Parts: sequence; structure tokens; C-alpha cells
Amino acid sequence: MKKVFVGGSRRISRLNPDLRRRLDQIIQNRLTVLVGDANGADKAVQAFLRDRRYPDVSVFCTGGVCRNNLAAWPVTAVAPPHRSHDFEYFGAKDAAMAQEADFGLMLWDGQSAGTLVNVARLVASGKQVVLYIAPEKRFVTLRSRTELGQILSASPPEVRRRVEGYVSAHSLGHVQTRMF
Repeated sequence: MKKVFVGGSRRISRLNPDLRRRLDQIIQNRLTVLVGDANGADKAVQAFLRDRRYPDVSVFCTGGVCRNNLAAWPVTAVAPPHRSHDFEYFGAKDAAMAQEADFGLMLWDGQSAGTLVNVARLVASGKQVVLYIAPEKRFVTLRSRTELGQILSASPPEVRRRVEGYVSAHSLGHVQTRMF
């Protein structure tokens, strides 16, 4: 069964009709959903899947202690890199989901560097990502570092800097940030 990593920004706490339709397509296609335990997009996706009584879900939690698991789905515990609850700590579960997934659906608020880091993880592994850009209410399919670079070039400078720093520090390959 194919697996989709569904994640996104903590600032996205509600799913509009377009996002609900996409998640319904995932259910219709009987894909296994890999989702995190954070508030925001993770929790909203979990609530939607719980309300649909969708069983094919795995919740990834750093250290095995979930902040949210709304339907008591199976948990995939990911070992933390250290004790400090920082970006790297919670990013460990995201890296594990990106590795296990066949493709991704990311819900982006236009500001979250973490969401774009997850896109970079997936793209660097040759996996397709559907990115929902909430401020523009549109979906973009990304298959390459160049396409990710186009999104980054239109992003706020601080987001671009954080994503590029993470990409280079974790050997995810070069992301071109100039538009062509």
C-alpha cells in the first residue's frame, strides 16, 4: 500500500473544502497516511481522518510520547537526537516520515520554514509533493529542487535562509532559489 506523508504548518488549524477534498481522495485511494502529532495542520488532519473513521493512519511521535493521537492509531516512535525540545528534536519524526513515505501532501501557511524543510526532504529523495499554499488557496506539485527553489525565491527572506541552511547542513542537495 502506498504511503503519503501529510503535514504542515502549526498555524493551519482548519481544513477548507479544497483540503478536505484532497484528503477524501487519499481515503478513496486507500493510501496509508503518515502524520505527526503537532497542533495545527497535524491535529486538523487527524481530526478529519478520525471523523471519517479512517483506519490506515500511523502517527509519528518523537520519543514515542504523542502530543496528539485523536483516534488512538498505531504510533511510530522516533528516537530523539537529544533532550532539548527544539526544531531538530521534533524534526526527527518528520525526517522519518519523509523517508518512509512514497510522496507528500504539505499544508503551508506561507511562513513556516519547517513545512518547506519537509518538502525539501521529500524532493531530495525523488518523491513528489503536493504543496497547498494557504494564502493563495492553491496547490502546486513539486518534483524537483528547481521547482522547490521557485517557491523559496518567493518566500520571506528568513524562511528562505532557514530552509537553505537546513538543506545544506543535512546534505539534501543544492536548492536553486532564483526564478528561471
